[in-house]
Amino acid sequence: MRQFFASVLEVVEVAAVAVLAVFLIRTFLVQPFLVSGSSMSPNFENGDYLLIDELTYRFRSPERGEAIVFRYPKDESTYFIKRIIGLPGDRVVLKDNTITIFNSEYPDGLVLGEEDYLSPSLVTNGSDDVTLGSEEYLTFGDNRSASFDSRSWGVLPGRDIIGLVRLRLWPVMEFRAFAAPQY
Repeated sequence: MRQFFASVLEVVEVAAVAVLAVFLIRTFLVQPFLVSGSSMSPNFENGDYLLIDELTYRFRSPERGEAIVFRYPKDESTYFIKRIIGLPGDRVVLKDNTITIFNSEYPDGLVLGEEDYLSPSLVTNGSDDVTLGSEEYLTFGDNRSASFDSRSWGVLPGRDIIGLVRLRLWPVMEFRAFAAPQY
């Protein structure tokens, strides 16, 4: 009987360690995310299963061009995936299908004309001029003509960012690691 209880205790200990490990990993390191919709086509499609890195932004700030997952500012229970276009302190001008970034590094403006991750047929419609605050980001979907993004609902507070898209796990034939594009 004593051996039986020792065996049960050992199984309970292993299960507790496993549950604790999964909890810590999902809470502080990585989180799964299922893409819903076509706002990030052609790079992320409906049904893609991604792993989100929650640790990187604890050590550095988000960078322009990175694909991120965040809580929608107007409904914290909804999560979006978008690409960072404007960083804190940037002035972002959208005009004639062109995005121009003005900041201390680019006082004459950086035109985001080399967005290789976009399909040539996708455009940025409309015109706008936005200056971001110290903890604000501007995010767009890669499918610019069909994306509900910062152009529709405004700037993204940095506190709403969950993490950085690192891996696509599903579909298996589309497995891939992601990095921010260089402008």
